[in-house]
Amino acid sequence: MNTIVIALGGNAILRSGQRGTTDEQLANVDTTARQIAKIARAGNRIVVAHGNGPQAGALLIQQEESEAMVPGQSLAACGAMTQGHIGWMIQNRLSHYLRAEGMNAGACSLVTQVLVSVDDPDFEDPSKPVGPFYSEKDAESLQRVKHYCMKLVKPGSEKGWRRVVPSPEPLEIVEESAIRALLDSGFVVIASGGGGVPVAPNGDGTLRGVNAVIDKDKASFTLAKAVHADALLILTDVEKVSLRYGTPEACGADELRVADAERYLAEGHFLKGSMGPKVEACLRFVRWSGKTATIGCLDKAIEALAGSSGTRFLP
Repeated sequence: MNTIVIALGGNAILRSGQRGTTDEQLANVDTTARQIAKIARAGNRIVVAHGNGPQAGALLIQQEESEAMVPGQSLAACGAMTQGHIGWMIQNRLSHYLRAEGMNAGACSLVTQVLVSVDDPDFEDPSKPVGPFYSEKDAESLQRVKHYCMKLVKPGSEKGWRRVVPSPEPLEIVEESAIRALLDSGFVVIASGGGGVPVAPNGDGTLRGVNAVIDKDKASFTLAKAVHADALLILTDVEKVSLRYGTPEACGADELRVADAERYLAEGHFLKGSMGPKVEACLRFVRWSGKTATIGCLDKAIEALAGSSGTRFLP
C-alpha cells in the first residue's frame, strides 16, 4: 500500500476568470475529488494538501474593507480560516465519492500548524502572491495608499501584479502524529492546507501564529516526509511544466531528471510566483526519497499518477 501526498493548487480550486463563489469552487473541487476517491479505492493511502493564495487574498480584502464595523483578523488567522473553508469543500465532495466507491472510511480535514523561523529571510523580501491580479497602475496605487508589497509575477501580462506576503520555509508539521493516526485508521486526510498556519515558539513552550503564508508546495514536501510518502503529486491548472515559458519556443516536458530540472530552474524557466515552488518541491521529494514526483492538471489526476499525463521528475 503506497502513501501518496496530493497537493491541489489554490489557483486550480479558484480558476482564472471566475468570481470565486462557493458553488464555483465546489464544482472545481468535485472533478478532482472523484479522481482522488478512485486512487484511494485502488489501495493507496492519501493525504491531500491545498493552496490558498487567491482565497487568503480575498479574505484579507474582506477583513480590511470591514475594519470600520468589525476588527480585522491577522494573516495567521486568515490562514486558519481558509484551511477550514477549503478543507470543508474537499472533505464534502471527497467523502461523497469515497462512499460511491464503496469505501467505509471517509475524509477528514485537519487544521494544521507548521513550524517556521522568525529569522527567515522572506520576512525581509516577501515572495508569496495572494489575492487577485492588478494592473501596474493599480499596483502602484495600492502600494502607495495601503502600503501593500506588490510584485510583478506574470511578465508580459496587462494584469501581472499581485500583492505578496512573507513565505518562510516550512520546518516541521506540528500535528504530524495526528495525521499518521488518521491515515492508520483508514481516513483520507486533508492537511497542511494553504501551507499550514505558520507558528513559532514562545519562550514558555507555547506556539504563536506568525503573519505569513507558507508556500503549499514546499509544505507538501514537508508533509510527505512526515508521513513517509511514496509519491508526491502536485495538481494545478496546466497539464505540464513548460520550458522556455512565455517565449515562442515554449514546450511542455514529459519527464525531467533532477540534474536537468535544477539547471532549468537556475536558468529561470520556472517563475518564482507560480511554477518555481512546485518544481522545487518535486526536486526536494525526489532527492529525499529517490522516487518519482509529478506535476499535472487538476482534471487528470489519475493519468498524472499513472505517468500518461503531466511532468514526471526522476532521480
